[in-house]
Amino acid sequence: MSSFPIFSAWPWRMAWRDSRTHRRRMALFMSCILLGVASLVAVRSLGDNLERTVDEKARLLLGADLVLRSQRPFDDALNALIDSLGGEQSREVRFASMVYFPKNEGTRLVQVRALEGDFPYYGALETEPAEAAAQFQMDRTALLDETLLIQFGAAPGDSVRIGNHTFAIAGAIRKVPGEALAFATVAPRVYVPLSDLDRTGLIRFGSLATYAVYFKFAPDVNLTAIERRVRDYRETENLNYETVPGRQRRLNRTLGNLYNFLSLVAFAALLLGCVGVASAIHVYMRQKRPTVAVLRCMGAQTNQIMVVYAIQAVGMGLMGAIGGAIIGLGVQYILPEVLDRFLPVSIDTSISWPAVFQGVGIGLGFSLLFALLPLLPVRHTSPLRTLRGSYEETKSRLDILQIAVALLIALLITWLAIAQTDNVRLGLGIAAGFFGAFALLIGMSLLLTKTVRRFFPSSWQYVWRQGLANLYRPDNQTAILMLALGLGTFLIATLYIAQHSLLAHIALAGDDNRPNMVLVDVQTDQIDGVADLVEAQGLHLIHRAPVVTMSLSRIKGQSIEDYRKSQDISRWALFREYRSSYRDHLFDSERLISGSWPDPAWNGGEPVPASFEVGIAQTLGVALGDTLVFDVQGVPVATVVRNLREVDWQRIQPNFFVVFPNGVLEAAPQFHVLTTHVATPETSAQLQRAMVRHFPNVSVVDLGQIVQTIDEVLSQVAFVVRFMALFSVFTGLLVLAAAVTTSRYQRIREAVLLRTLGASGRQIRRILLLEYAFLGAMAALTGLVLAIGGAWALAFF
Repeated sequence: MSSFPIFSAWPWRMAWRDSRTHRRRMALFMSCILLGVASLVAVRSLGDNLERTVDEKARLLLGADLVLRSQRPFDDALNALIDSLGGEQSREVRFASMVYFPKNEGTRLVQVRALEGDFPYYGALETEPAEAAAQFQMDRTALLDETLLIQFGAAPGDSVRIGNHTFAIAGAIRKVPGEALAFATVAPRVYVPLSDLDRTGLIRFGSLATYAVYFKFAPDVNLTAIERRVRDYRETENLNYETVPGRQRRLNRTLGNLYNFLSLVAFAALLLGCVGVASAIHVYMRQKRPTVAVLRCMGAQTNQIMVVYAIQAVGMGLMGAIGGAIIGLGVQYILPEVLDRFLPVSIDTSISWPAVFQGVGIGLGFSLLFALLPLLPVRHTSPLRTLRGSYEETKSRLDILQIAVALLIALLITWLAIAQTDNVRLGLGIAAGFFGAFALLIGMSLLLTKTVRRFFPSSWQYVWRQGLANLYRPDNQTAILMLALGLGTFLIATLYIAQHSLLAHIALAGDDNRPNMVLVDVQTDQIDGVADLVEAQGLHLIHRAPVVTMSLSRIKGQSIEDYRKSQDISRWALFREYRSSYRDHLFDSERLISGSWPDPAWNGGEPVPASFEVGIAQTLGVALGDTLVFDVQGVPVATVVRNLREVDWQRIQPNFFVVFPNGVLEAAPQFHVLTTHVATPETSAQLQRAMVRHFPNVSVVDLGQIVQTIDEVLSQVAFVVRFMALFSVFTGLLVLAAAVTTSRYQRIREAVLLRTLGASGRQIRRILLLEYAFLGAMAALTGLVLAIGGAWALAFF
C-alpha cells in the first residue's frame, strides 16, 4: 500500500463497505451538522443581501441628499447658509405632543412632523389611500400611522385634534422611507402641513422640538464641498447634518450589530452540532474496536484504519454541510420576512455564493476536527482485543495529538468569533463566553455523575437505583445531553429573563406612590391651572421642576474650542444643549457625594455655586472649585462647581445634569415639568383627556403606556431571537436523538439482561424515563443558571 493511505484504494473501499450497516445512523449524525450550516449560510446570505441593498438604495434611506438638524429654530446666520446652498428644499419641525380623537375621546402621545415641501425626494410615503401623501399639504389635513388609527378605531375622513387645531384625517401611513415599521410602535407618527403649525399653538419658546431642512441637489453639484461648508457650523451653531454616505455608514453599523448577533446564534447551533458529531463518533468507534482489532491482526496499519473512519467522518460532514447550505438558501428568503418590522428598507434577496462556500467550508472543517477527537484513540487499539474482549490498552495520560486538535478547535472558534463581530475584544469575549458555557455544562455533567456514584441511594427502589446508575454507566451520554439541552435552555431563557426583568424594573419605578406620569412643556403661566386640573382628578403633584435651556461657553477660563483641543472630552458633552433647573433642595432620586448645598456663603453674586451630576462632571473633566460659564439664551452666567450629586436616572421623574440655586434663573425663558402618580389606567385616561382639552400644548408621558410599548417592541425582538434560537434547539434535539440511537444497541443488550433477571417491560421503560428526567432537569437547571448570568451581563454592561 502507499505510504499515504488516503491515496490508496483500500481505505476508500473499506470505508464504503464498513458504512453499509450504519448509514441510517450516519444520516442522523449528518443532520447535526446540517442545521448549524443552514443557519450560518442563511445569516451570511442575509448580511450580504443587506449590505448590497443598503448600497443600492442608499438615497432611499435618507430621502434626500443632505439633512440639516437643530434643537432650536434656525437663526439668521443658519437661514443665510441654507439659502446659499440652493437645490430643492423641504422644511420640517418634529416634536412630541398629545393627539385627541373626538370620535371616542382617545388620547395618545405621538411624534408630530410638520412638513413643507416635496420630501421625501427619493422613495415615497406609502399611504392608504395612495394619493393622501401628495395631497395632505394642499388639503391641510393630517396623515396618521396605520397602527394609531387601528388603536383608536379611526379612519380617513375622521378628525383628530392636535393642540388648538382640529385636522381631518387624510390617510394612514404605512411606510416611511428609511424607517422600520417597529418605529411606529415606539413613536406613532403624525404628519401635518408646516403652514398649520402655528394654529396648533404647540411650539413656544423653550419647547422641545427638532428643526430640519432636507435638500435635493442636481447630479453635478459637489456634495463634498457643501459638506465642508456645513461642517464649520456644527460646533458654533450646534448644527447637526447627515448625508447619504453618513446614513449608509450608520445603518451599516446598526445592521452589522444585528448580523453579528444572528451569526453568533447560528454559530452556537453549529458548535452544538459538532459536539453531537464528536459524541456520536465516540460511541460509534467504541463499538468498532473489535473490527479495528481484527484489521490490525490482518496487517492493517493504524494510520490506514484512521483514514478509513476519517473518510466516513468527512463524507458525513460534507453531505451535512451541502444539505445545510441548500436549506440555508431557502431560509434566507424567510429571514427578511421575520425581520421586516426592524429593517428600514426592503431586502432584494439573491443567492450569495460566498456565503454558501463559507458555510460549507466551516461546517466541513469543524465537523472533521470534532470527529478527530474520538478518532485519534483508534491508534491505541491492540490486536489482543480479538482474543480478550475485556483487554484495555495502555496509553499515555496525555495524547499530544488530541491536545493539539483541541487547541486548534479553540483557536478556530476564537478566530471565527472575531471574524463574525469584526472586533477583537468583543470576539475574544464571545469566545470566552462559549468556552465558559460549554465548560459549565460539561462540569455539571461530571459533577452529576460523580455525585450520584458516590452518594448512591441504595435504600431507594430498584427502578430509581437503576435509572440513576445509568447516569454513570460505561458509554453514558450524560455530557452530550447536558450540552444539547442546557445550551437550548440558555439561549431561550436569557431573552425571556432579560425582557421580563426590564419590564418589571420599569414598572417598579412607578410603584409605591412614586411618579408614574410626567407632564412636559408646561408654561410658566399654566402652572397653577395645570396643578388645579391635576388636583381636581383627586391627584397631587409630586415634583415641579422649571427647565432652562443653556449651553457651555467657557470651562476653566478657556473657550470650548480651546478646552477641547487641550482635553480629550466628548463633543457631545461640550456642545450639547443643557436643560438645567434651579431649586434649593435635593430630589429623592439624588444623593450628595461631595461639597455643600445650598452654599451658605453665597451672597447672590458671581460665580454662581452650581450642583453637578457626578457623571457629567467626570465627562467634562471638572471637579469641586472649577469654574464654567453657561450661555443662558445669550446671557453669560459664571458658575463654580460647589457640589457633586449622584442621580438615579432610572427613576421616572425630572433629573438634571446641572442644578442652580434659587435667585438666578427665574427670569430666564423656561418651561416646567410636573409629575404625579395615578393608580389606575382609568384615572390616567381621564387626566389625559382633561389635559388635552384645557392645555393641549402639555405632553403627558404615561409610564403604563411606556411599559406597554416596550413590551410590544421586546416581544417583536423576542420573536426574532426565538426564531434563530430554534436552530440551536432543533440541533440539540437531533443531537439527543443521535445520542439515543447511538446507544440503542447497548440499551437493547441491557434490556435483554434485565428481562432475563426478571425485570418487566414497564420497569425498563420507567428506568429510561427516570434517567432522561434527571438529565433534563439538571440540563435545564444549568441552562437557567447560565441564562441568569447572561441576563445580568446584558443589564449590567
